[in-house]
Order: sequence, then structure tokens, then C-alpha cells
Amino acid sequence: MKYRRTDAKEYARANFKGIWAAALTPFYEDLSIDEAGFGRNLRHWRDDLSVDGVFVAGKQGEFFAMSLAERKRTFELAVAEANGRFGTIMSCSDQNLDTVIELAKHAQAVGADYIVVHAPILHFFKSQDETVYQYYKYISEQVDIGIAMWSHPDSGYLLSPELCARIAELPNIVAIKYSVPREMYVKLTQMAGDKIIVSTASEEEWFDNIVELNWRLYLCSSPPYLLQTRNDMRMREYTDLAFRGEIDKARAVRDSLNPVREAIRRTRPPEKPQAHSKYWQELLGQVGGPVRRPLLQMTDAEKQATRAAFDACGLKLGAPARSSAA
Repeated sequence: MKYRRTDAKEYARANFKGIWAAALTPFYEDLSIDEAGFGRNLRHWRDDLSVDGVFVAGKQGEFFAMSLAERKRTFELAVAEANGRFGTIMSCSDQNLDTVIELAKHAQAVGADYIVVHAPILHFFKSQDETVYQYYKYISEQVDIGIAMWSHPDSGYLLSPELCARIAELPNIVAIKYSVPREMYVKLTQMAGDKIIVSTASEEEWFDNIVELNWRLYLCSSPPYLLQTRNDMRMREYTDLAFRGEIDKARAVRDSLNPVREAIRRTRPPEKPQAHSKYWQELLGQVGGPVRRPLLQMTDAEKQATRAAFDACGLKLGAPARSSAA
């Protein structure tokens, strides 16, 4: 551990910042983990795209289709590749609390910087605040590592800003990935921004959140490596410009990415977000591969449409990795 439990908030405030990407997990055709490909992607994001940190084994990474041993292995691989050069946050989300704790302790043991745990799915509930508070309190008492909450509609409910502010009083609750309407995360930032780092996964809202809310952490999704190449780092560019207060220049760079955003949005099948992102990775020269069930693979027609949109979106290529499906 790089910090004590009582120092988790201070450590996060000083170090948990910048652009963090949510990693997809590459699989071979037999659906085993492509460890070499995972490492190549991480090195590309670190060395070529200047990504500040990586979110491992989350929803993008298909944690729900992975074994406990596989999830632990991706933690180990990410920490080894980071080697102090980028941050790591490990998704320990699971419906089984024993699994959450086991993953959290493993993340702490192998040297991860933080963990993230999404709010549990609660069946039959009409009111959940005390249940969720006690859930995060229990997890926080089992480990010293800094914990990020995660609230999103998939849980069947959203954590209120008031509940988040209460949970933020716990000593090693350091951040939240708050996938909610903007008015909710604005309110939480105003209520408890001194106790917890608030962020959301929307890249399209990232610029406004830097400028209007003084955010310094993008936590996190796939745009840092889907919108950028070694020769075209416009997300990094507009982020750094906005951080420096060069707002008009930053806005112009941000807006120049609209054709790329639209190409992704227009061609992404509604039931196949991970499969589409993996294919887009392959077009960029990164390592993608198939998805695991229950997710669906891209059809040839969907790939053809995506390739046409990719070719016309204006990204300047130059990623170093090479994939046979590119």
C-alpha cells in the first residue's frame, strides 16, 4: 500500500486525477484471456496515448463473464504493466459480498491504487439507503485501500447525492463514478466535493465538467483509447488545454472530435457495445477479439458499416499494435 487507510482521501486528492480509461478484456477465439494482447493495449495507452490510469475488469471488461481467478489475474497483469507509470483501479463489483471482499483484498495485496465497487442490485426493495450505506461501510472496514463507489441505472436505482455524501464520510471512500443525470452529480460535487472525488463516464460532458465544476478526474470509459491514436491525441489535448484555462482552444479541439463520436454512435448496435468497441480497437491497431456470452458478436454487415464510418471519421492512424482482424 502506498498510503494508510486514514490517509486514503488525501492520497487520492493528490494522485487520482487526469484521464482514466476503462479497459476491455481481449480474448482469443477460444475465449481464453489474451494476456499478451492485454499488455500490448495497456502499454499503448500508457506510452502512446498518455492515459493516466486504467479501470480493470469492469462492465467494459466483461467481469460478469469472468471467473474469480481470471479477474484476479487481470489485476496482476495491470499492476505489472503500470509499474508506477500509470494508476490502477480494480473493479471488485459482484453480487456476492464474499467475492467483493476477496477481490478487494487481492487488489490491495498486489499493489493496486484503488478499487471500485458498484451499488448492489437489490431485489424487491422500495427503499435502499440504509442497506447501501451499511454495504459500503462493511467493505470499507475490511480493507485499507481507497474505494470508489459506482452508481448506475443497471443497479435498478440511483444513489442520491445525499446518500453519497453520507457514505463519503467513511475514511477510505475516496471517489465515485456517478453515472447519473448531470444535475445529480453537480449537486454531489457542491455538497461533498471536499470529501469525495466526483466523476462520470461521459466523455461528451468531460470538457464542461472541467470548466464548470473544476473536475480533474475522468473516470472513465473507453473514449481515451477509441477516440485517440499515437498521432491524434485530441482528447488529451483538449483536456490539458482546459486544465490550463485555455478554454476557447480546448473547446475547438473538443468539438473537432464530433465526427468520430458520431461515427461510433451511429454504428454501435444497441445490444453490442463491447463487441463494437473491440472491433473499433482492432481498426485502430489495438487488440480486441471476441466477447463472451451472454454478449453478442458483431455480424459481418455491422463490421462493414463500422469500417466505412471509421475510415471517414477523420482519425489520424498510427497506433503501434497490430491485430490480425484490423
